[in-house]
Amino acid sequence: MNSETRRYSFLCILILSFLPVVAAAESVCGDPATPISRVQGTGPASPLAGDTVTVEGILTQDSRSEGGFGGFYLQQADHQTDQNPATSEALFVYTDRDIADVGMRLRVTGKVKEYHGLTELVAIRNIRICGREALPAAIPVALPWTVVQEHLENMKVTFHQRLTVVDNYNLGRYGELALAAADQVQPTEYLPPGDEAYRASIRNRQNRVLLDDNRSIRDPRPIPWPPGGLSATTVRSGDQIEGLVGVLDFRFDAWRIQPAQDPVFLATNPRGPAPKSLDPVRIMGLNLGNFFNGDGRGGQFPTTRGAKTLAEFQRQQQRLVQTLLAPDPDILALTELENDGYGAHSAIASLAGALGSQWRFVSTPGQDGDDEIRTGLLYRSDRVSAIGRPERLASGPFRSGGRPPLAQDFSRVDREATVRVVVPHLKSKSCRGAKGDDRDQADGQGCYASRRTNEAKALAGWSGIHSRGHISAGTLIIGDLNSYGREQPIAVLAQAGFASMMHHFHPCTETSCGHYTYRYRGEKGSLDYALASETLKPRVVGARSWLVNADEPRVLGHQNEYAVDRQWPWRSTDHNPVLVDLEL
Repeated sequence: MNSETRRYSFLCILILSFLPVVAAAESVCGDPATPISRVQGTGPASPLAGDTVTVEGILTQDSRSEGGFGGFYLQQADHQTDQNPATSEALFVYTDRDIADVGMRLRVTGKVKEYHGLTELVAIRNIRICGREALPAAIPVALPWTVVQEHLENMKVTFHQRLTVVDNYNLGRYGELALAAADQVQPTEYLPPGDEAYRASIRNRQNRVLLDDNRSIRDPRPIPWPPGGLSATTVRSGDQIEGLVGVLDFRFDAWRIQPAQDPVFLATNPRGPAPKSLDPVRIMGLNLGNFFNGDGRGGQFPTTRGAKTLAEFQRQQQRLVQTLLAPDPDILALTELENDGYGAHSAIASLAGALGSQWRFVSTPGQDGDDEIRTGLLYRSDRVSAIGRPERLASGPFRSGGRPPLAQDFSRVDREATVRVVVPHLKSKSCRGAKGDDRDQADGQGCYASRRTNEAKALAGWSGIHSRGHISAGTLIIGDLNSYGREQPIAVLAQAGFASMMHHFHPCTETSCGHYTYRYRGEKGSLDYALASETLKPRVVGARSWLVNADEPRVLGHQNEYAVDRQWPWRSTDHNPVLVDLEL
């Protein structure tokens, strides 16, 4: 071989090495190809993972835009399906090639891969446009799921039913909403702790679908739902959605709908005004969501548990004042107050000053424990009087690492009868540091159930829980017990003669729970209580929650600088307040 021939051969090899490799079957649209259903298979993973295949189908949804998933969804034409209900007829093609759009028939060659449970085609060698074709018909689906949805992965589906938003926690962070057939109640609100309650919670979480935004970016702006943007118009848990059509996708360990069009949002759980207060004494309990005011002079931010900046603290205080004043209470029983004494620049003094000149606070210096937060009592001095000296329970489980409950007698300024108000805050369900019996026992109560039960026993046996005054109407325990209605701490206090007034007036069942104070992972229930003693119970004329906080998206909270009207009470904290009206 002479030098010119050798040079020509080398150039041919070099040019061919840069051309796409196209198998003979790929060269013509309509030639034999691997059915997508065979790529998907009947199990959770593709039987062809690692193989290079050629498939032909219709581009049903595009996710190649900036911030998208970097590919598109390809589904077999309706007349070419295998008619096997156990196999999916669609897959995700991972590519950024700017070719074709929705409604085009494509012939694609690439390698089959399982990506965190999603079957997709990667390392794309060739894409050929085969013209336009009618989109596959959307498959009707419904919640709750009757079977595992693997056979519909990446396919077009439609929900003919209205779906309920049960969780909007990640709306601002990832642009997603959790949907279910109906609102979901925390099982230990209506079931005793145990296997049945634990399994019910698992079923709740399995029977959901996430409404996604067809993007993979964090903190999307504008926030995609509701259509038109999140502002004074909100999307609350309990609201409903209809007209949901899109691709059923599995990403980040959850089934998701990547919508083909904007669904319709229905405000079925609208914001309501604060409940009106009449002549009875109104006592309001609220978890403030870590109310820390720095040094009280505008400095020492960020705080350890609360606001990170002065501006954030100012938003928090403004929202909380709106929330606390709107129901027109006489006494405020508060949790998650900064434990920084009672001086002029303390958190409790700052809050009292913001509420107005008629507000006073109960002071127990040196008795508040060593936790960063404490409980507190404030009252309107023009309506009620604090009678006698306050007490705190600082022994037993509250001796170290706990938050000592606070007790104080009150009377109306124009009456003699008193009520003893006790404010506890039991150990949270967070599993940080949990050991032994304090670990999650898979019974629906979460971590530290043993600790909370021991705290409830100490509270029930405390002599300070009852007033020493001869004209006492009884005791109201009002605060954050970090326990749902059928859990052990509530049972302990019930055995000691204290009944939940909100549950008395508004009991929760599996399908109905109109009054609640918290939502966690899409399940609603009450962590905050107003428990009346047997003598006080006849004087309780009403008890309820105000659904002002827990249903609102987290992104609307004071921790965020999202542009909304700051002169409102909504999402001042993550708990709803408890309101109790007493005839004294």
